[in-house]
Amino acid sequence: MPPEVIYTPESLLRHPVQLFRLMWRDLLASRELAWRLMVRDISAQYRQSFLGFAWAFLPPIVMAAGFTLAGEAKIFNVGTTDLPYPAYVMFSTALWQTFVEAINGPVQAVIVAKPMLARVNFPREAIILAKVGEVLFNFAIKLILIVGLFIWFRIPVSWTAILALVALIHLIMLGTLIGMLLSPLGVLYQDVSKGLTMVTGFWLFLTPVVYPMPSGQGLFGLLVKLNPVTPLLVTTRELATVGVISNPVGFWIVSLITIIGLVVTWIAFRLAMPYAIERVSA
Repeated sequence: MPPEVIYTPESLLRHPVQLFRLMWRDLLASRELAWRLMVRDISAQYRQSFLGFAWAFLPPIVMAAGFTLAGEAKIFNVGTTDLPYPAYVMFSTALWQTFVEAINGPVQAVIVAKPMLARVNFPREAIILAKVGEVLFNFAIKLILIVGLFIWFRIPVSWTAILALVALIHLIMLGTLIGMLLSPLGVLYQDVSKGLTMVTGFWLFLTPVVYPMPSGQGLFGLLVKLNPVTPLLVTTRELATVGVISNPVGFWIVSLITIIGLVVTWIAFRLAMPYAIERVSA
């Protein structure tokens, strides 16, 4: 009688080379599906909106108008900014909005795709890539506002503006990392998407979006400096405007952590999603 053979599942974490080959294969295989999902989501986003592309411009304009009026009324003291204050707020808000979209994208994607995830086997990376593409498309629209700001306020542009795109990609990567990390929980609990709105609203005031970098050494100044978004957003703004980076060390530290963290989060996303889908389908 032949011996009984029992197969037991073994984690791919014990075979990292095989794991990374599978990840790379799925990433390449998901390109076409990601493109179709991105086109579908962008078309639905703007087709079902009365104001359409204007939504890419309205938040920065409204925020700039509100804080400019508050500053002129001496409700708070903004301090000295490198740009005219309305341009400073609109540009910074456009960058912040892009970061928040990068966080919300993966969470919203897995929630919307929940029925498809439970029934169809396809590379999960496709829905993440589709949202990253959507974030880049939305920023391309915001770029029209930014170019208009530079022309209206006669802001000089140096060659470092090209490098600002690199810093912007790092900012989007950080948002995508956080969104991917939260997306398996977003499938299981609606609290995640609701809590993100509250957290990012508070996070905004810990980021130098409507004020320059604080020079004080108090608790607030420390929190702003420890905020990982601060060096990425500030560097993007500085490269696009003054051309001088005030905190290159902080920028590269956060960028390196972001790149490594994105790979680790990608692995966690692949391992966690099957369990999350199984619990939803049960």
